[in-house]
Amino acid sequence: MSRQQNAASTSQITLDEVRSQIDELDRSIVAAIAERQTWVETAGMLKPDAAAVPAPDRVERVIAKVRALAEEHRASPDVVEGAYRALIAGFIELEFAQQRARAHETPGSTTGNG
Repeated sequence: MSRQQNAASTSQITLDEVRSQIDELDRSIVAAIAERQTWVETAGMLKPDAAAVPAPDRVERVIAKVRALAEEHRASPDVVEGAYRALIAGFIELEFAQQRARAHETPGSTTGNG
């Protein structure tokens, strides 16, 4: 439902219906985050060491890009920026964990009990 449709039909829709639409969007958002995570993990494997993980210049380019996208889609740039900063912070921590795990691996080592 577009914003225009939403505004025109607010008196005809129930809160449960709105929540159902939000739940459906959440499924799509989480799926997109999972796909983004796959690419972040791939990027993390290509980084030579933990010092390369934060990439503050890249973070600021991403923030500028998503703020512009927010404006294009008539979303709040401040909300989108806040969400992306939290998302990026989580992914940076994931990359650091990935780097730590790689640092503890040694050639010929095995994992698991078998």
